[in-house]
Amino acid sequence: MRDRKNYSEPERKPGHFQMIAKTFAGLEDVLANELTALGAQNVKKLIRAISFEGDKAMMYKANYYVRTALCILKPIAEFKAKDDDTYYKEIGRINWSDYLSLNETFAITVTTQSNIFTNSLYATQKAKDAIADQFRRRFGKRPDVNTENPDLRIEIHIAQTHVTVLLNSSGESLYKRGYRQATVKAPLNEVLAAGMILMSGWNAKSDFIDPMCGSGTLLIEAAMIAYGIAPGTFRSQFAFEKWRDFDPDLFADIADNSPEVPEFKYTISGSDLSAKAVQATEANIAAAFLNKKINVKVQNFFNMRPATASGTIITNPPYGERLQLDNLKVFYQKIGDKLKLDFKGFEVWMIGSNADVMNFVGLHPEKKIQLYNGALKCSFRKYTVYEGSKKDQYVE
Repeated sequence: MRDRKNYSEPERKPGHFQMIAKTFAGLEDVLANELTALGAQNVKKLIRAISFEGDKAMMYKANYYVRTALCILKPIAEFKAKDDDTYYKEIGRINWSDYLSLNETFAITVTTQSNIFTNSLYATQKAKDAIADQFRRRFGKRPDVNTENPDLRIEIHIAQTHVTVLLNSSGESLYKRGYRQATVKAPLNEVLAAGMILMSGWNAKSDFIDPMCGSGTLLIEAAMIAYGIAPGTFRSQFAFEKWRDFDPDLFADIADNSPEVPEFKYTISGSDLSAKAVQATEANIAAAFLNKKINVKVQNFFNMRPATASGTIITNPPYGERLQLDNLKVFYQKIGDKLKLDFKGFEVWMIGSNADVMNFVGLHPEKKIQLYNGALKCSFRKYTVYEGSKKDQYVE
């Protein structure tokens, strides 16, 4: 018997199937919590991903409402392949007419960690040939490949001899919310920004401040959380809308019935020393229809005075990649001095790519979490600036 299975498992509830939600390293727990809260079943943590089960409605919800997923994949087959011929034959055994017609286009992405399939481009070509040859045998012609905007996005994951074939239900990465109109150097990824906010435990019951806001990603993601705006609200399309079994009424019902959130009674405010950055932030805020929800202005952090006695600061300070400074160590030391002087009672989270430089903040981090902004390895740190004296508040 061939070592192969298709994803129509009888032990699952009728209409339920497995899905994989991809994310950044370090955000797995946050993503698992989001999916569980949506009603996903059999949620399991993987590396940079979460496996879960649900029905078509759950797939739509995961794409539309989950803030920390990069894409939602639907596995359709898996098998063992110890050579190119077996790989080609097993791809060709999938009934691609169930997912694709002659008049539609497709694209294939292969990721491989294998001593056998070492070249992802070659594995991609073999898979394309297997699909095209199946259509030629049956219909005398084949559907076209479109790598830019295909009707069907296919992903193939190879781990040594284990091959999984999946359909990408999201299309463009889910971090592309649709509100970003302008940017500055080294912008924070939207999925990472949302993950940082959720990871911080900010529950929309205090003021939110980003005093070095760049193009405003943290501010906008915080406002979307506070006001219950789904991350999929501004996207023009999801890949599943092109699938044969797409149910537009079901999706419309899901999109029109957002979960209720408590009234937000606090403020979300940001600033940046750069007028260009603030202009970019204002353009992005406007695109997200949040003009009246977020306050932003040109201001030097070191001249700030908080309007309240407490709140949450989450920020992405300059750390070399975004802004060249003569002495980053002095700059971060000044950040720490400013926090101690004027922000007692605040909870502060900072992300940076230079852990040695971040040590010059001079406050003892209660938490250090390793995250990635794209390929850039970062440290996400929590500081509580206490009222009065606290023996272990400062780094010796």
